[in-house]
Amino acid sequence: MKNNTSAKLDSLLFITIVLSVILFILLPFLSVFSEALFIEGQLDFSGFRKFFLEDSFLLKNSLQVGILTTVFSTIAAVLIAVYAVFFGNRKRIENILLITMISPPFVTSLSYIELFGRRGFITHDLLGLTLNTYGMWGIILMQSIGFISINTLLAINAISKINNEIIYSSRDLGAHSDRIILDIILPMIKNTIVVIAMLTFIRSLADFSTPTIIGGNFSTMATEAYLSMISSGDIHYAAVLNTILFIPSLIAFSFYRKHIYAERNEGKVSGNIIKLERKGFFACITKGISLFFLLWILLNYGAILFSAFTKRYMGTPYFTFQNFIDSSPYITGTFLRSILYSLIAGSLAAIIGLLIGYYLIIRKKKFMYWIDLIATIPYIIPGSFFGIGYILAFKNPPLALTGTAAIVVLNMLFKTLPFSSKLGTEAASELNIDTIRSIKDLGGNHLAVIKDALFAQSKGSLFMSFANGFTASMTTIGSIIFLVYPGQKVATLVMFDVIQTGKYSIGAVIATIIILLTLSINLLARKLIKGRRI
Repeated sequence: MKNNTSAKLDSLLFITIVLSVILFILLPFLSVFSEALFIEGQLDFSGFRKFFLEDSFLLKNSLQVGILTTVFSTIAAVLIAVYAVFFGNRKRIENILLITMISPPFVTSLSYIELFGRRGFITHDLLGLTLNTYGMWGIILMQSIGFISINTLLAINAISKINNEIIYSSRDLGAHSDRIILDIILPMIKNTIVVIAMLTFIRSLADFSTPTIIGGNFSTMATEAYLSMISSGDIHYAAVLNTILFIPSLIAFSFYRKHIYAERNEGKVSGNIIKLERKGFFACITKGISLFFLLWILLNYGAILFSAFTKRYMGTPYFTFQNFIDSSPYITGTFLRSILYSLIAGSLAAIIGLLIGYYLIIRKKKFMYWIDLIATIPYIIPGSFFGIGYILAFKNPPLALTGTAAIVVLNMLFKTLPFSSKLGTEAASELNIDTIRSIKDLGGNHLAVIKDALFAQSKGSLFMSFANGFTASMTTIGSIIFLVYPGQKVATLVMFDVIQTGKYSIGAVIATIIILLTLSINLLARKLIKGRRI
């Protein structure tokens, strides 16, 4: 009887995961295509005709920004990674890079305005210039800075897997640093470089906040989709734009999938990588590029702090807490709501992701392969695509969720699921099989395996997944901007609004609080993970 009940609960758990992924990822995804292709039940291509006749330049703009951002960010990330591993202080560099990973994606745009805007600290205050620094190149620069951290960490991880014996042998044969890097290191991480490039391209296409803030008259597909919803309420045309934008994203993702599997076999972890001599042209280049971007990152976030704690009197900045006082009407209740939503989304995403890995790897449920594949969809599509999908999928009974807190939390949860499912799959792959066998030999059922083996041995992955889910939810904007009602706004949306209205100091205050919150959660997760390892 007990075993029968356990089997039923196990089946119920499996079905719940399957249905939730289908309902909250696949259904919104398909709803956007339906809205783009059909009007009142009839196949209609008028939206696509309008785009190609009037707005096709938007695709050119998006691709141009995406390609250039990809080139700059990928090259910079690889060079910084090489410098961090072979020449510099890796730990210190990783700590600097962490800052950009735990902040809203458009924070760099705020610092750009503060530093290089018409009244910017550098352009106006120091150089006495009044320049229009908005437009395409501002977008490319800020996107490159914003994406550089995760790209660099991916490259560092790949380089760290290279067998030290290869490097030792090369040095023994007289190869200097330049030759080792150019002829050995870079070719061995080529698949990782492609993965980095494809992820950067996808993220660039999906970003609407940076172009909206500093794009000026330069528009992209993502910004136009956002404006179609916000300004004119034209959900059909917004769906059309997102559908078209999905095509290059899908192409990039296919390259990503191909090379991510090859990347896993590029090397095996071989302990601490050896340092190389700081000689040669390439060593100098990596140092120069690394110092430039790392100092730029510090300057960006220094500008945020400076703006949060200063006001101007007669053109001269002075230290004050007044900005925090002035921000209270904007943040009262907002941060509590953001924290609560992020805690729920991060926790549930971590659990669901781990269970997907369990049913896929341990239980070998064939259908779970397709669920895992569906779970990656939010990673491919723009945030606005996912947000519009939720509006379309959940506007009518029996799941009329529009205007509720539930639709926001669910969107946050499933938007972060790709990362959680990846971590869950990796955790399940590393699960001690002997422990599972012991539980079964002692009469334990599937639920006992989940409780006593899966969750007990995967706490590090759970902590990491939760920290990522919490951070992503606290800093998200694209997928929830259409879902949050005025009285229910979260911190990132308030920050986005005040920046757009020119209240930069208040925006800096909100950014500072978000960064401190996400930093605290990530440091706590790191400590817990380290404790588990010990």
